[in-house]
Amino acid sequence: MKQKLGKIGGFIVGLSSFLFSFKVFVLPSIPPNDEIAPGAVLIAAILNGFLFGFIGSLLQKHIQRNRV
Repeated sequence: MKQKLGKIGGFIVGLSSFLFSFKVFVLPSIPPNDEIAPGAVLIAAILNGFLFGFIGSLLQKHIQRNRV
């Protein structure tokens, strides 16, 4: 489980940070009568989560190499 902690943590941080920043910065500027494609927002959030998961994996590998 310790080997996957960087990937899982990075994915959760990336997904939640994208959704939070979308809610804070983008949604207030959109008029209520406009439609937003929720699927596109969800796909973008998942892709951002994968990106952060990859970065978390690289960071975890780097820390493990320097610790041993």
